[in-house]
Amino acid sequence: MIVVALLAGGCGSTPRARGTPHAAKDATLVLDFTPNAVHAGIYSAVARGYDRDEGIRLHVIAPPASSTSLALLQAGRADFAILDIHDLAIADERGEGVVGIMALVQRPLAAVIAAPQIHNPRELQGHTVGVTGVPSDEAALSSIVAGAGGDPRRVNTVTIGFDAVAALLSRRVAAATAFWSDEGVTLAHRRPGFHVFRVDEYGAPSYPELLLCAKRSTFQAQPSVARAVVRALVRGYGLTVRDPARSETDLETKAPGLDGDLLDAKLRAVMPAFPAPDGTFGELNSVRLRAWARWEAAVGIVRKPPVLPKLFDPSFLPGAGVRS
Repeated sequence: MIVVALLAGGCGSTPRARGTPHAAKDATLVLDFTPNAVHAGIYSAVARGYDRDEGIRLHVIAPPASSTSLALLQAGRADFAILDIHDLAIADERGEGVVGIMALVQRPLAAVIAAPQIHNPRELQGHTVGVTGVPSDEAALSSIVAGAGGDPRRVNTVTIGFDAVAALLSRRVAAATAFWSDEGVTLAHRRPGFHVFRVDEYGAPSYPELLLCAKRSTFQAQPSVARAVVRALVRGYGLTVRDPARSETDLETKAPGLDGDLLDAKLRAVMPAFPAPDGTFGELNSVRLRAWARWEAAVGIVRKPPVLPKLFDPSFLPGAGVRS
């Protein structure tokens, strides 16, 4: 299994008594969205006590809306947040002092999902595509259409929020921006035949879509807590890949109400995106991030390529997945 490298690196499944319940420090982590398959490793870390092994007690909360995660972090109502990499870049450009310290996934999740009659992104010219309203959506759409040889200026867009599934099923739009790991799987279950065009298959570099982030001031004040959270989550995602059924149970137990069959399908779809090529978890790869930074500016999400040592804490850049 690809997790072997992680186990050999000292982040295996044997609990390490780094702290006790009485000495544990509380830390709050706000998700980027409602609990779903991509968060399985987080919930396993809590359910299996990996956080307490590291001397922390991690409290996971779902945001009222995806746009509030950064606000909760900035307001000090959360110590850590899962953010989309594009939101982190935009926050950095605004001088909001947030840094990335771990990658949850190692490839983009962004995609354009098109109706069955659309077989190629360039066929979206003259059609209407639904977007959430998040700035990176338009950039991803343009990159995908251009990467297929089409003209993005000939594509009409309408803001539909995070309602891609309903908009596509009702035929309100010919396509919509969404995550292939979430809405893409839901649509495949509800009505097979939709086409999924992933952004990294049409010109975008490989980059970690979702990141564990913290305020720079928080990290500088308590770096040991941040490193403990990373270690706990690395173990959690190691369990997810090694034993997805157990990890899925952890998620369903901690976040009841999820559709079990759909959750299983989503976890199987996204699981290959968790480990880095060498089998470790959480890695922040400088080479791939530099390629992403250039693309991020080229497609207009930010004005200039982000400066990596400023956007990510330098001590995590060589590979947060194995660094302790």
